[in-house]
Amino acid sequence: MIQKIIFVYNANSGVGNAMLDSAHKIFSPSTYNCNLCSITFGVFTEDKAWKKFRSTTNLELQFLHKDEFEKKFVGSKFVNTTLPVIFKESGGELKEFITTNELNELKSSDQLISAIKTKNLK
Repeated sequence: MIQKIIFVYNANSGVGNAMLDSAHKIFSPSTYNCNLCSITFGVFTEDKAWKKFRSTTNLELQFLHKDEFEKKFVGSKFVNTTLPVIFKESGGELKEFITTNELNELKSSDQLISAIKTKNLK
């Protein structure tokens, strides 16, 4: 069983970056390069279905921005992984759980939740 799921956004942390990301979602959504961000957060607020899932799941979830991930996992073979991505951590070892390509195929938070539940059962 998975000990922790780590979500890594293709965006940097901080208020300024959040404002730039929101503007990008408004003015050029087709070129926004973080589908994980897009399906879990709207321009200004968190997706309702996603928020409910986060608050009710028994899974341990951790959310990191690109810069936070690079600091926390410096030297890891995954530091240069294409983002966004979702990892699973079990026994102190990181493994890809949902790849960038898989995330980019998702169209909604409901699809993401379904993918997490399905993969967690395997």
